Amino acid sequence: MINCVAPERQMERLRAIMHRLRAPGGCPWDAEQSHASLISNLIEETYETVDAIQREDWVHLEEELGDLLLQVVFHGELAEEEGRYNLDDIARGICDKLVRRHPHVYADGEAEDTSTVLNRWEEIKREEKGDEAMPYLHGVGKGLPAVLRAGKLQKKAGKVGFDWPDLAGVLAKIEEELEEVRAELPFDGAVATPALEAEVGDLLFSVVNLARKLGVDPEAALESTNVKFENRFAAMEKELRGAGNSLEDASLEEMEARWTRVKSLPAPE
Repeated sequence: MINCVAPERQMERLRAIMHRLRAPGGCPWDAEQSHASLISNLIEETYETVDAIQREDWVHLEEELGDLLLQVVFHGELAEEEGRYNLDDIARGICDKLVRRHPHVYADGEAEDTSTVLNRWEEIKREEKGDEAMPYLHGVGKGLPAVLRAGKLQKKAGKVGFDWPDLAGVLAKIEEELEEVRAELPFDGAVATPALEAEVGDLLFSVVNLARKLGVDPEAALESTNVKFENRFAAMEKELRGAGNSLEDASLEEMEARWTRVKSLPAPE
């Protein structure tokens, strides 16, 4: 389809392309997809968008946002085929939600700061979902990766005062949980016991709590460390190959020596 559509009508063009791909005579792959089969694509595109933001690659971000938008349009097309709703219904739903949850903008509500806005948002959300009689943490972060969900649970619990008053309490809790992990050792390296798994989980939960108290995004911090580890490991591997060795043949002492050296090198720009 040649792009002869006005700039302000590109969403219509995207929906038309998606409809054509799913129609008889369209693309066999697109025609075979379902909501369930697209889950991995949705997750992958979301994380690739996050990666572009974290790297501040604003040019690439445009492409990633387009890929993410395609997933929304794809699910909208599937829902319309099923006679459930369409992309306009989806857009109407989020528009109505935004208006309802911003009474300080669209009604006579007041909000002097961000904290007030967020608290009121949560109140309206619980009213809309009929969650007033449900446990306070009901549904918080459902479906999120564990690290992100831990942070959300802790943050919401903190809103009602269930939180450490200072860093000292958090640090002491981490030390306590680490000791409880040690108490489950020695570990033979085969299959972790349920008790050991539980204690490691408690330790991770406490570290996420520390990150939250410090104003650090634990997911972003861990991913930054992942990237740093990956880059240093690649540099170590390159040095080993330059010395006529390989990862498989190098001893642990050789790898540690190379690792220590590449750690001392300045980070690439």
